[in-house]
Amino acid sequence: KLKPPAKARLGLRHVQCQPGAFWVSSFLPRCSQGPAAGQLLSSLVTNRKESIPLRFSEDCLYLNIYTPADLTKNVRLPVMVWIHGGGVVDGASTYDGLPLSAHENVVVVTIQYRLGIWGFFSTEDEHSRGNWGHLDQIAALRWVQDNIANFGGDPGLGPSLESQQEVSVLSPLAKNLFRRAISQSSVILNPCLFGRDARPLAKYKVAAAAGCKTTTSATMVHCLRQKTEDELLEVAQKMVDVWFSDFLSDPREILAEKNFNTVPYMVGITKKEFGWITPMMIGFPLSEDELDEKRIASLLWHSYPILNISESLIPAVIEKYISGADNPIRRKDLLQDLMGDAMFGAPSVIVSHRHRSESQSQVLHGRRIQAHQLGLQLTRPLKLSVMKSVDDQASKAGSLCPVIFSFTF
Repeated sequence: KLKPPAKARLGLRHVQCQPGAFWVSSFLPRCSQGPAAGQLLSSLVTNRKESIPLRFSEDCLYLNIYTPADLTKNVRLPVMVWIHGGGVVDGASTYDGLPLSAHENVVVVTIQYRLGIWGFFSTEDEHSRGNWGHLDQIAALRWVQDNIANFGGDPGLGPSLESQQEVSVLSPLAKNLFRRAISQSSVILNPCLFGRDARPLAKYKVAAAAGCKTTTSATMVHCLRQKTEDELLEVAQKMVDVWFSDFLSDPREILAEKNFNTVPYMVGITKKEFGWITPMMIGFPLSEDELDEKRIASLLWHSYPILNISESLIPAVIEKYISGADNPIRRKDLLQDLMGDAMFGAPSVIVSHRHRSESQSQVLHGRRIQAHQLGLQLTRPLKLSVMKSVDDQASKAGSLCPVIFSFTF
């Protein structure tokens, strides 16, 4: 049922994974992450009826394969690979692919990859180049291409990539490993997913918090490799920054230069995108009555690392979204719309247009967004229809993921 795409490299942190395989009959641990966040995502996002014990380990590189029960020997079915979200710090492969596989007659693969410090720590030199988690994804896609025929999948068609990330779509390392892609609730221009120089973050935050000397990259990396998993987890829970290094150039440059995989590509966002967790991220006041425009301006400014809305733009943003809303509950809803547009809506529209200009494929957007800068240049919002039943279900679930995996019921 389960097979890992790479050997566990315990004691050799911050290195690229290697091919390997073994079989098990139950779910293995999730990749190391904060237990509280792991529990939250498990209860709110995944679609399983049964409870899966929450276990975490660095030994976590495996994938799950779901095939129809009546699969015959010579049949070759389409393949869907699901890469979970979670801001590359949380999440797991424990989505239930059975309904989708059984009702739509496809092979479903869900994968895991290293997260947080284990997957993305970088000194931006030969000692720890970083983005091991994304390289884990590439290793899994290669494994699927080489082995999926044994599970009734058609390697000639190439898998479809369903993901809450866009990195694999952009990376040249993933070329010819998939034929089409969907990004749900996140694209590479999401302000949370890329940004500052990794070296000072590595030296002065991760290494310092772990009690490691920061004199040289070699010293830092050696020290971090000696830490226990629990010690690194304690450090990881203090960190809020995520960074990319040599896996990708600046994604804005890649999109502008059109240097990405030109495959049919769908981008999705949901109503009240991330509204179920954004208030916790930026510290909403407990009472809606406290959400006057002054308070909203303060929240937006203190959320700059997440939303990327500059201080000079805040008055215009509030005028566009919030002004005139006297009802406090309405103000809270509009603020969530604003944050959803900044984090998901505007980046998704921009990315889809970049892909369209290269591939000339049709682009559809599920809802109109109020987009005017928000730290990104969006000149023309679109409005097109969306299946209301799907949008409503996704909004109630807090995520589209359970709908994707069980909408046939």
